Amino acid sequence: MRRLGLWDRGDAPLTVLCLGAHSDDIEIGCAGTLLRLLAECRDVRCHWIVLSGGDSDARASEARASARDLLGGAASAIEIQGFRDAFFPYCGEQVKKCFEALKRQVQPDIVLTHYREDLHQDHRLVAELTWNTFRDHLILEYEIPKYDGGLGSPNLFVPLSQEWVDRKVQLLMTHFESQRSNPWYSAETFRGLLRIRGIECNAPSGYAEAFYCRKFVV
Repeated sequence: MRRLGLWDRGDAPLTVLCLGAHSDDIEIGCAGTLLRLLAECRDVRCHWIVLSGGDSDARASEARASARDLLGGAASAIEIQGFRDAFFPYCGEQVKKCFEALKRQVQPDIVLTHYREDLHQDHRLVAELTWNTFRDHLILEYEIPKYDGGLGSPNLFVPLSQEWVDRKVQLLMTHFESQRSNPWYSAETFRGLLRIRGIECNAPSGYAEAFYCRKFVV
């Protein structure tokens, strides 16, 4: 299996844009990869955008606390927008305007966003607008396990150490009290998906996060 270093920037800072429809999406999809970036890169600057939850003090507080805990001093910005959960396609013009404003604020080296074929309508719209907006960037689409199913066959894998796996799960189980009533929201769910992806890429630890990379220029 061919291995490529996607974030070898030497002394130059690595700018990462993280996009999530809901307060826990980024952590579920790519917290392990972010932890690895922070450990292996000299200078990471992360712009963190959650598009819903800003109209709820509890959800917004969860999102900010988790992002700060994960990123520490690497957080360039943490923004929680107030778009209505589960209604993104019906307020698409306003979400599009948010993306257009974002394009003027940050020029990322890597964009981490939702899977474009996700069965959740909010996730899918965020992915579509990511591609509409950041047309000359490296975009990696993360995956979210859910009741609807819809997991696919990713083509890019980031092996994770046991330490990063444990840290990711700890972040998810510590910060998102509002989600714990969901029957799928459990440490076993998150570890299970990481284990499956670790098998698929023969990760040394047995664990990995996976992404859909649709366009990559060498």
